Amino acid sequence: MENINYFFSNRNLAIFLLIISSISISFGGLIMRNIHFADAWQITFYRSLAFTFSIALILSYKNRSSTLSTIKKVGYAGVMGGILLMGANLFFIQAFANTSIANTLFTLSLIPFITAVLAFIFLKEKLSLRTFAIMLVALFGILIMINEGIKTGDLFGNIMAIGCAFCFSSFTIVIRKFRNIDMIPTLLISGIIIAVVSFILNSGNLTIPLQDVLLCFLWGGLLSGFVNSVFIYAARFLNASEVTFFMLLELSLGPFWVWLFLNETIALETLFGGIIVMSSVAVYSFIEIYISKITMRKNITLPT
Repeated sequence: MENINYFFSNRNLAIFLLIISSISISFGGLIMRNIHFADAWQITFYRSLAFTFSIALILSYKNRSSTLSTIKKVGYAGVMGGILLMGANLFFIQAFANTSIANTLFTLSLIPFITAVLAFIFLKEKLSLRTFAIMLVALFGILIMINEGIKTGDLFGNIMAIGCAFCFSSFTIVIRKFRNIDMIPTLLISGIIIAVVSFILNSGNLTIPLQDVLLCFLWGGLLSGFVNSVFIYAARFLNASEVTFFMLLELSLGPFWVWLFLNETIALETLFGGIIVMSSVAVYSFIEIYISKITMRKNITLPT
């Protein structure tokens, strides 16, 4: 019973869910490559539509009759977070559409490090020496991957990926800053704004094959809905830099799925760097769970 309790502590559960969600969303690049007719704005629209529907269901189930009041409670912080997440999503799809999956994801690997800097400046959050050391190892793997990926990258796609990284890191800071509020409505706000903006920028042209629509709904409704909900939950129990650290798993696995299923070329440097990043995430997770177990045992009061 003790083992079950320490494993499913809030912190360890957040880590476990982040790992599962990161693996799930890592198939996004593969889904994108299997959408053959829709352009970037059409994909963004249908993906955000599915995402909005998914989050609305989660909110309705969780809050029942108090759903509207829960949405109102996020206030300006929720609107700010929604706008930042909107920017991250728009940049994300444009990056995928204008450069390789690998180059996009490897550039986004900068997110945990950008977040760590912003968290230190705005939230006064400090990294433990242990976490800092593991992140440095992961950074080494990222630099190896970027060195290879940048050679085949497109300038516009690279700029879009960097814009996505800064927007998502800023969104993480907002979520962490207001962690005492249920910030899931922020996701709903973001989804609505993205749908409206992408509809306008695409001049209302939404005609695409049903297969592409279904893939967008799978990506936005099922995968993104689950991942973002987990992210909001995890931000309550982990520091901002820790939460985004697990994204490295997604960003490392993404190119492998495209290589495995679509034979999109992956270089030896990419493979080596990805292994370093995934190993870093695994080591960090095991260390945190072990420390949590030791801490819990120390806090147990023995009968006299």
